[in-house]
Amino acid sequence: MTIEEQICQNAIRHPASIALITPEEQVTYAQLWERCLLAATNVRRKYGLQKGDRIILAASANIDFIYAYFGIHMAGGVCAPIDPDTNETRFELIKNSTKPVCTMGVLHKVAGTQTAPFSEVLTPCDKIDPYQTPDPEQIADILFTTGTTGAPKGVALNHKNLTAAALNINTFIKNTAEDVELLALPVSHSFGLGRVRCVLSKGGSLVLLGSFANMKKFFEQMERFHCTGFGMVPASWAYIKKMSGRKIGEFAGQLRYIEIGSSFMPIPDKELLCELLPDTRICMHYGLTEASRSAFMEFHSEHDYLNTAGKASPNVEVKIFDTEGNVLPTGAEGEVCVKGEHVTCSYWNETPERFAKDFYDGYFRTGDCGYLDAEGYIHLKSRIKEMINVGGKKVSPMEVEDILNTIPGIEDCACVAMPDPEGVMGELVKAFIVSKDGSLTDAAIIEALRPKLEAYKLPARIERIDAIPKTASGKVQRLKLK
Repeated sequence: MTIEEQICQNAIRHPASIALITPEEQVTYAQLWERCLLAATNVRRKYGLQKGDRIILAASANIDFIYAYFGIHMAGGVCAPIDPDTNETRFELIKNSTKPVCTMGVLHKVAGTQTAPFSEVLTPCDKIDPYQTPDPEQIADILFTTGTTGAPKGVALNHKNLTAAALNINTFIKNTAEDVELLALPVSHSFGLGRVRCVLSKGGSLVLLGSFANMKKFFEQMERFHCTGFGMVPASWAYIKKMSGRKIGEFAGQLRYIEIGSSFMPIPDKELLCELLPDTRICMHYGLTEASRSAFMEFHSEHDYLNTAGKASPNVEVKIFDTEGNVLPTGAEGEVCVKGEHVTCSYWNETPERFAKDFYDGYFRTGDCGYLDAEGYIHLKSRIKEMINVGGKKVSPMEVEDILNTIPGIEDCACVAMPDPEGVMGELVKAFIVSKDGSLTDAAIIEALRPKLEAYKLPARIERIDAIPKTASGKVQRLKLK
């Protein structure tokens, strides 16, 4: 069943169960289904939406956004969620690519573009159109990647992809209809939108917070609605810890699970979460927009593997391939490739022939370099395009960064390739450092690294900057540092 069909089943079986919670109202599953049907009817009548037509959603954690999102699917349309703070250049790229019948929501940085409010989909109608089940192979969403190394791509996900991903995630995290999840993630990205689908497909309750900006409100909502879980990226945890210390530990008795995004998270932070939440299922995922949550690990039960990206998710296969498309043995480094029904069906406006090049024997090429150990855990090294070639020897920037981040006084860092000024080694390692410690010299940093890294991996140059450029999900944008 599609996510929408699962929501329908929840409305039939448990109509009075609470689906959505805001400070103003609590929406039952029966009401959620009725409003999504109304939204589907309105997008057809107001915008002439036909099967396969696109609508851009400047997505915010607004309750009406949820009705619009599912309503567009139910009307046979395709959603293209974008960040409300999308700049004009990026918006024009997405608009020209998708050719939408309309844009909904609020765009803060794009002038002169007419947008419809989400609330418009709730205009009363004399007669509601009946629900028609979409083809599982039909495209449901187009998510444009943030782009850490190049231009963003439109990742097309069909209904089967979305359903498979939700099933895989819920199976690992063990979500149930009894869960009450606090949503503070942006719904314009794969992670936040995925949490919406996961909770509602299981019949749980979703508390719409919006963001982690207001810690007082975050903890108030946690307590008021007795939330059993939430999702966050490592940057959110750093903010929570900075603003509230160990307070999250006060909710150890009620938090059943946390899902964490897959950008870098220091081992001490993982250890601290384990200490504060000894009985909480703390799950960290690895994946891409094209292959959502392809691997998982749980901090307590897999404590000895906190330095890995976990194992393949339920119903997912992971293999390592070389550049010729051959499967590599255990321990050999190559490209991490994944297979499963959650993997993208295509790239928007890209030929099938070009899309086929992103696969090795049915396994999607993630672009990540790594290896599998004997237990099946994934050890990531770096993005393949980001590997630094020092005289023929490959250096993973993540390996250098992991050690840099252990040096007292370094708040954040990122490493990239720089040309060898002597022209001998081809490339050398350059480190960007965020530090307020004026006494921490470059020489001291190198001396701290020297016992832990081979000489060719040591940074040839260190540059101090105010902040490391990152995507909204916390991934380093190395291209902006070159």
